[in-house]
This record gives sequence, structure tokens and C-alpha cells, in this order.
Amino acid sequence: MKFKLVSDYKPKGSQPEAIEKLVAGIKNEFNYQTLLGVTGSGKTFTMANVIVQIQKPTLVLVHNKTLAAQLYNEFKEFFPENRVEYFVSYYDYYQPESYIPQKDQYIEKDAQVNPKIEQMRLAATASLSSRRDVIVVASVSCIYSIGAPETFRTMGFEMTEGQELPRTELISKLIDIQFDRNDTELMPGRFRVKGDTIDFIPGYYNNIIRVELFGDEIDRISEIDKITGNRLETHKYFFVYPARHFVIPEHQTTRAIATIKAELERNLPELGMIEAHRLKQRTLYDIEMIEETGYCKGLENYSSHFDGRKRGEKPYSLIDYFGDEFMIIIDESHQTLPQLHGMYEGDHSRKRNLIEYGFRLQTAFDNRPLKFDEFEVYMKRNKVIFLSATPGEYERRESAQIVEQIIRPTGLVDPIVYIRPIAGQIDDLKSEIKATITRGDRVLVTTITKKLAEELTEYLAECGIKTRYLHSEIETLERTEIIRELRLGTFDVLVGINLLREGLDIPEVGFIGILDADKESYLRDAKSLIQTIGRAARNLNSTVVLYADKHTKSIKQAVKETERRRKIQIAYNKEHEIVPRTIIKAIKEKEIEVKDAKHIPKTDIPNLIVELEVEMREAADKLDFERAIGLREKMNVLKKREQEN
Repeated sequence: MKFKLVSDYKPKGSQPEAIEKLVAGIKNEFNYQTLLGVTGSGKTFTMANVIVQIQKPTLVLVHNKTLAAQLYNEFKEFFPENRVEYFVSYYDYYQPESYIPQKDQYIEKDAQVNPKIEQMRLAATASLSSRRDVIVVASVSCIYSIGAPETFRTMGFEMTEGQELPRTELISKLIDIQFDRNDTELMPGRFRVKGDTIDFIPGYYNNIIRVELFGDEIDRISEIDKITGNRLETHKYFFVYPARHFVIPEHQTTRAIATIKAELERNLPELGMIEAHRLKQRTLYDIEMIEETGYCKGLENYSSHFDGRKRGEKPYSLIDYFGDEFMIIIDESHQTLPQLHGMYEGDHSRKRNLIEYGFRLQTAFDNRPLKFDEFEVYMKRNKVIFLSATPGEYERRESAQIVEQIIRPTGLVDPIVYIRPIAGQIDDLKSEIKATITRGDRVLVTTITKKLAEELTEYLAECGIKTRYLHSEIETLERTEIIRELRLGTFDVLVGINLLREGLDIPEVGFIGILDADKESYLRDAKSLIQTIGRAARNLNSTVVLYADKHTKSIKQAVKETERRRKIQIAYNKEHEIVPRTIIKAIKEKEIEVKDAKHIPKTDIPNLIVELEVEMREAADKLDFERAIGLREKMNVLKKREQEN
């Protein structure tokens, strides 16, 4: 199936020229190109048009999960008939395994996996394994090791109506690809058996697949609604992919155990007596678990043995599932590329202590993210487009052309930027907030530290201003929900740090306050200031205030670039008689229940508890006990937070 763009919009402003130049660049075999697009100029729509013309599977790579979620939803709207997938880290909480020699302290890996995100990751690899019209929006975690694509594909199996497939063989096949039998509760990655009927939910699916047998033959394959139990569709053919990425054929397990034992014997003489004993005890226990159950805790540390990779050879990652020809779009490249550069070294330094002190074999080094030069190999084989309002040195140096997208389809121009003294900044900020709220707009405030973000949130709430804060400790899916609630007007002010810079599409924002703007750092350099100012470029009435006592080089550069763009935009509007208008963008329905209370000011908690109690009783009256229990748990979280000092 080909990519088909579905939209009521047509390219406008700088978009037609940008699309034409980028497509021509790809056809002229330009390896790297940069789209220098200002905030609100419709870079995503531009790229959707490029994808339609190029017709290749596309990896959209971003540097944080909040932006990934936003782009995923946008591309799904543009391509409803194609596969748009979401691939980010599936950990809600992650504490990596580590060892601190100075304290002789071993910290065991502790992680909480989000089953919904795990399901979406599997959906991405399943789609890439079966079709070409696929867009995967991924965070930089996609360069981490996952199972080999060839194993993922070959371990799967097909089912067709009328096929001879005995019941015991079908059950055995499901178990071999990591499905768990559970006749009580059916979830993704599980199956149940009732007579000659076998129900299972693929790890990447929402509905039940029901296989009805007549003797040793498949009589019917049906898709069943998980909630109602109604038959939705009958399939003549269905392919079952593994329930997890790390699946291991039996012959590979036998070979891997032999090579793990051989490596253990090589490693032991290189260690001291205590470290050697520790390594031998742990490794032999892991081998026993693999032999008995096919799994052990930390199995990924032996991945090179199962994959048959040589020492130091790159691991398999999501990118290997794309095949030979695909396109890479690196959004907010000035942030994403540095992250890609630094991930390997951080992982390597943590594992060094584990290996030197006998907690892991040396091949644990090979369970790792890609090095940047390894990732570059994929970029050089394919066509890459960097997107940024502030491209970095790498993009500028490597790109065959830099295409500017300065004019917004809406006619909106970059906001006016004011510089005011730090003395009295909070009083001035309050005044601006109240004026902005009065005219029906929202406010973003950026601080220099998490502590200040939290304290400012509490202070504004005490002043009667509905405020929340957003930083890296807020759970992945909940960040999206917080932004949605800001747009809805559930609260009026969102306080944050660097998470508020790139990719937050909030047209309701009418004012941005940047506190301590003259504190030179990566949070207050020219690129960061330009990006932050850009958050206000989707609203006709927006203004930005930099609170600073001195005009730093970064402030001067940011203001100069903003004024340059304003002049171009105003001149274009005048020439084409365009009247600017605020972007109107639909707000999605709520998709998740908020489970965390960190972002809610304590002064708001009592009223929220009352509201939740009403909802809980209504849910119980309707016999919706699962929702009632969830609401009760949320109330308990809030009550605990309320009691904290």
C-alpha cells in the first residue's frame, strides 16, 4: 500500500517551496538536508508531503517522549490509512544495574515496564516486518539493543483457514515465541485454551484472535472485541509475530550456553578471588535459569551470545527492522544529535565497574546503544532530513542544502520580545499572567532549576492562579495529559525548565516568561532562548519577556534572529495582504488516567480529592469497580502528598 496523505489543508506560506526543494534534493541524491523551520510554520505537514512524494518507510527520530507523542498523533491524523507507530522507552521507572566501588555498593536493576508502550513497540516492529507504508516516531532509545529482526520474523508463524495445525502444535508454537498461558485473564502476550478453541492477544494487538479447530484443522480464525466479546472480523490468514522482541530458537540457546561457559572460563583468571567467585556463582545461576525456563534476569547482557555477534560488533536495534531503503527525519536535530553522540559512553562507563568487579561477563559491554559512527552508517546509506529552528554545527556542515521555512501558513509573525530587570520579576510575572488569563490565553514560565519550578508553582497557586509544573520526573504519558489539560483550561500556567523548549504545540499560549534569562548556560544560550521564544509564535496576541539585568551575547543573538524573522514575515504578509490569525487546533480526548500527583500544587489537592470521591461513588454505582478502584488509589496518592511537609 502507498502512503496517502489525508488533510483539509494545502501547503501555504514557505511550505510549497520547502517541499519542492527537499524532494528535489532527495532525487538529486543529496544525502543530508536541513529544514530550518520556525515554530508554527508547519514542519510536520511539510514532512508529511515529502513522505508522500518519496514513498519510503520513514523513521522520525526525536529527543524526548513528549515531542514523540505529539508527532505520533499528528502523523496518525495525516496518514489514517497507513501504519504510524510509536517507539519510545517502555520504562515508567528505570534504575539501571550498577556498582559503586567506593561504597562497595551493588545496585540491582529495578524497572517498571509500561505495558501499553511495550505493546506499541511490538506493533512498530510487526508493521515494519510486514509492510512498507510505515512511519515510526521514535525517541533516541531506538538505538538500544533489541532482538534480531530476522529472528523476530522467522520465529513467527502463519495460520490459514483449512490449514492442518494440531492443537498441541499450535500451543507449542505460541509458547516458543514467548506467549504465556493464562486461562483466567487474557492480555497482550497471553493465550487461553478452551477445548478446541484457542484465544490469544498478540503483544502488538488490542483485540483477541480466536482460532477454532475441527480436529487437527483450522476451521475459523476470528478477531474478537476484547471488551464485548463480539466477533469483529473473520480472517482467512493471520501471521503471528513473537510476543516479545527477545525470542530465542532452541538451537541458539544450546549454542549460547556453550559460548557463555567458554567466556566465563576466559574471564575468571583475569579477576581477583572474590570477584571470580562472584562472577562464577552469578553466571552459573543464570545459565541454569536459561536451561530450565528459557529466561533469566538480565538476559539482555548475554544478547551477543544468542545473536552470534562478535565482540564489539554493533547490536541489533529498531533501525535494522527498516530494511535497506528508508528515510530518516531527525526532529529538533540540535538536541537529538548530541543525545545520540553521548549515549554509548554513558552506558559503557556504567558497565565497566560491573565487569571489573565480577558482576557481569565482558560481553555485557555488547548489550548497548549504537555508537554515533554506527548510527551514521545508516544515515549515509539513506536520505536524512534534519529539522530545527536552530540547526547545530553538524547539520550546517554536512547538509547539501539548508532550506528555510520562515513564513507561517497562518500569517503569524514571531512574537515581540521585551527585556526587563530581574528585580521584581515575580511581581511583574504575576501581572502579566493575570492579564493573559483575563483575555483567555495560557502562560508558560521557564525557570533555571526544578526546585524553583516547584516553589514558583506553589506560590502562584497560593495566589489563586491555577498552576502546574512539568519536568523530567513526571511520567511519560502523563506529560502529554498535563499539556492537554493546559490547553483545555483545567489550569492556566505551566512552569517548567528545558522540557518547554522544543516541539510543544500549544496555540493557546499568549505569554512566556523566561526567568533569569542572563544566567548563561545551555538552558539560556541563544538556541535555547530562540526555541523558548518560538513557543509563543502560534498565538496572535503573544509576547515574551526575558527577565535579565545584562544583555548577554546569547540574548542579543536570540533577539536579533527573532527580529530578522519578524521583518521577513511582516513583509510577506503585507505583500500578499495576509491578516494573521491564531492557530486553531483540536484537543484530543483524554487517553490516560493521571496516576502521579507531583505536578499538582498542595493547595489544589483538597478540592481534587472531593471531585475524585464523587467520581468514585458514581463509578461504583454503575458497577464499574475497576475505575472506582483506580480513582480510590489516586485519592490515596493525593492524600499522602497532602500530608507531606
